[in-house]
Amino acid sequence: MSNEIEIGRGKRATKAYSLDDVAIVPNRRTRDPKDVSVSWQIDAFQFDTPILGAPMDSVTSPATAIALGKLGGLGVLNLEGLWTRYENPEAVLAEIAGLKSESATRNDPKITAKLQELYSAPIQPELISSRIAEIRDSGVVVAGSLTPQRTQEHYKTVIAAGVDIFVIRGTTVSAEHVSKTTEPLNLKQFIYELDVPVIVGGAAGYTPAMHLMRTGAAGVLVGFGGGASSTTRRTLGIHAPMATAIADVAAARRDYIEESGGRYVHVIADGGMGNSGDIVKAIAMGADAVMLGTALARAEEAPGAGYHWGMEAVHEASPRGDRAKIGTVGSLEKVLHGPSHETNGTSNLVGALRRSMATTGYSTLKEFQRVDVVLSPYESDRF
Repeated sequence: MSNEIEIGRGKRATKAYSLDDVAIVPNRRTRDPKDVSVSWQIDAFQFDTPILGAPMDSVTSPATAIALGKLGGLGVLNLEGLWTRYENPEAVLAEIAGLKSESATRNDPKITAKLQELYSAPIQPELISSRIAEIRDSGVVVAGSLTPQRTQEHYKTVIAAGVDIFVIRGTTVSAEHVSKTTEPLNLKQFIYELDVPVIVGGAAGYTPAMHLMRTGAAGVLVGFGGGASSTTRRTLGIHAPMATAIADVAAARRDYIEESGGRYVHVIADGGMGNSGDIVKAIAMGADAVMLGTALARAEEAPGAGYHWGMEAVHEASPRGDRAKIGTVGSLEKVLHGPSHETNGTSNLVGALRRSMATTGYSTLKEFQRVDVVLSPYESDRF
């Protein structure tokens, strides 16, 4: 069955759905939330919650990576960000939070220019080592992220510093990058030679995800990251409605299990999940875990101090993101585990997932991926 529709006589398109377009529905059984497990394991690493902190300077610092780890999740440090460019990045973070916008919209060229200037400072390999060591000394799992463009340059430093999980994250990451001017990163060879699990992405469809799985990746990121701060859709015309993207990549995971003789690759939804309902639906569509930006940037401890931006916003030639004001809702513990006093799904994210699973009768995340869903485009719920 094809869900293609005709745009015009010369072009057809596949219909795709966002997380706002779908809803989960209860079945015949319910459970006590205390009997529900939201634990997640990738490779040898076990986590109490399927939550990853996005490698964005407004979300994850060494301190918040440690705090998130102790609360059951995994913080991924951006190894190309302010923490590896400045010995004392707190002053730079305060400067970014203090920038006054002269625009009525998020798009303020002066703020973008300042971000580009601040991120033009060189990456210092010794800071990569010291930041990873700081997280490792706390006893939590250590994860760090590089873009494909920087991986060849810095991965040896990252591995030598003792990272547990290596993340290669970009707007779009492919298993086959073609270039006439530079030697591209051979993902399959690179992953084969590493002794740590690698998570790679973004991918937004069946075929690119299948190719990434064949490289030996332990996990594939679905989406283009950035979330509330990204303008990739406006600047490049690239967008992945997440419900369809997750379901397509989950199908690739299913088929790859058969192709590989049982090897399981984790599907991690990345971007566009600003509240607990989005997280619930991402898991329901087939994700094993979620990588959160905006949702965790609202924590009082978040280094963005109520503001949120990603690496897309600081690209020297083609910035694709804004510094977005999102405010705060409470401590990181409250954001993850409550108690909540908000009715908009911005706190007690894990508790909401647990309750939704209990309401629909599922006791594990893998079981919950089989929950019934319906198309339910309640756009009015946004207001």
